[in-house]
Amino acid sequence: MTAPTPEQSPTSLTAAEAAAVRDAVAEAVLGTPTGLRANLESDPDAYLRLVGASRTAAEETSRLLRDSINGARAAGHSWDALGRVLGVSRQAAQQRFSAASHTGSAGPAAAAHDGEPGHPRRKVLSPVTAFDEMAILAIEGRRGWHVVDYGTLYHVLEASDRQWEHRRLLWTPGNAARRHLEAEGWRLVGETTFPWGYYTRALDSAAEPA
Repeated sequence: MTAPTPEQSPTSLTAAEAAAVRDAVAEAVLGTPTGLRANLESDPDAYLRLVGASRTAAEETSRLLRDSINGARAAGHSWDALGRVLGVSRQAAQQRFSAASHTGSAGPAAAAHDGEPGHPRRKVLSPVTAFDEMAILAIEGRRGWHVVDYGTLYHVLEASDRQWEHRRLLWTPGNAARRHLEAEGWRLVGETTFPWGYYTRALDSAAEPA
């Protein structure tokens, strides 16, 4: 049996799906700025607004691509698999999109400390994936640990004397869902990334012993 071609791969978009994504981006660029589509007929400055809208779209799609790749890594996919989807080699995909090559940080281990003076205890959960992280966080939350930072395949947890809940929500446009959660006492951890945002909420119950 021959290997499936990229067009046959279940991870590839169909031609119609790819066209729909491109159309949606173009429509957002032309249709979101007030009056832009109509003003292109007669206003030279409208073309500068078009450039600005296209630049915003390019920056956002670049961010979504990077966040999507981080999400795929968190789901357990290898750089080989990502390279095939991106149409590049494993090495090229890793060099371009590896989180370590862009954050400039020393990595998640640098965030851990064992009760240094003036600081709560912290630890790093790693590796965790998109499929097991919430179950692990539920256990850690009952023991008084809550997420204060996260990245691809890891969460940074901080200790307290109370139990914590954790919640993960898919990205949605606008802030209505976030405002609703904040009204219920949930706090967004860092900034919402694509496709997930992570929230924590302290409970009145005392932390369980480990």
